[in-house]
Formats: sequence, structure tokens, C-alpha cells
Amino acid sequence: MRLTAPIVLFGLALSGCVPVTSPAPLPSQSGSQISTPTRPSARTFADVVRIMEPVAERECEARTRNVNCDFQIVVDSRPDQPANAYQTRDANDRPVIAFTQALIAEAENVDELAFVMGHEASHHIAGHIDRQRGVATVGAIVFGSLASATGADSSAVKTAQDLGATVGARTFSKDYELEADALGTIIAHNAGFDPVRGAQYFARIPDPGNRFLGTHPPNAARMDTVRRTARGL
Repeated sequence: MRLTAPIVLFGLALSGCVPVTSPAPLPSQSGSQISTPTRPSARTFADVVRIMEPVAERECEARTRNVNCDFQIVVDSRPDQPANAYQTRDANDRPVIAFTQALIAEAENVDELAFVMGHEASHHIAGHIDRQRGVATVGAIVFGSLASATGADSSAVKTAQDLGATVGARTFSKDYELEADALGTIIAHNAGFDPVRGAQYFARIPDPGNRFLGTHPPNAARMDTVRRTARGL
């Protein structure tokens, strides 16, 4: 694990979360606790990464085969970026979890940071980038073939392919988010954090609703997934 600043990102990236609710003691790997300020500082964020990263890697190794589980955690320091976190892979196929500075600044407790990291690590563990790329490719082929069959010119076929890729990529997007919420709950819990508390920000951020081909499920569905998963731990 290495905590760095800006990084060049390659390929698809999966966005997951935005932050949010009140201070919690920071768990250590020995089970003892230390107090933290009302809002997590850069140092606190580094502590969360230190605790969460090996737990996420162990979960990755237990659930996958022939997958790179050596997570790199980076901070996207571009000042114009909104509160966000996303998972991608670098040029060497290493999994990358990126946090924007705005997300770190807006998080109100360490449980939020831990849950977000667990959620983004889960996207990699579940293979969501490759699954998303696969359905996007199928969508592009289908839409492009239909357009070509109608006698459309090359420009229209390209437009149809782009539309098909978008539709394909979004077809299972909500499912992927809920899968990542569930596994992220497990990872955060196993690291000693409170995932239910960490996911409380769903009550504060704008609700995307249940839009057709939306990228994220309704906030209530996500919170319900976290609670149900946590009850089983």
C-alpha cells in the first residue's frame, strides 16, 4: 500500500460514494481506540488507510483468483474536483482507490472514510470494471448492428454504438453499487469500523431515485443493504 497524491488513471473508473455524519473513535488494529477530531484530518485519513488496506487485501485474496490485490490508495489533489471516490486500475493493472480532497474534508467521521474505502475496494474484488466493460461492448455491438441493418451511414452507426455502450454499461450499474455496499460493509466491519454509521451519509446527499439507467440506486435501498448485511455479521 502506498498513499500518494495525483496519479494518471487508465481505463474505466467506477465512482461510488460521497461523504458525511459525526465523530467516532478511531479503532486500531489491536482493538484499542484513540480519540479523533470532529472532522477527520489528513493524518486521520492516513490512519484509516493504514487499518483498512490490509483488511481489504485479505478479503480480495480470499474471494478472488489470479487478481492483483495490492491496492494503491491515492488522493486526487485537483482543487476543482467535487467530493468523490472511485476505483480504477493503473497502467500495470494495479487496483487504485482514489479519494478527492473534497471528500476527505467533508467526511464527518472515520467510519465514513472506512466505509467509502471498503465500498471502492469491493468494486475491484467483485470485478465490476471488467463486467461493466463486457456489457458495454455487447451493447455497442447490438446497437451498432441494428443501425447498420437499417442502412445507416458510418456516422449514425458510430452514434448507435456509443449509445449502446452507454446503455450496456448502465444496465447493471445499480446492482454493482449494491454489491459494493454489501461487501464494503463486511470489510469496514472486519477492520473494526461501524459501517452502518459510516453509511449514514446516504440520508444527507441528494437521492438519485430509481431512475431508468441511472448509475446509482436510491439512497434508501443502499442504506437497507448496509443494515441487512451488518445484521448478519
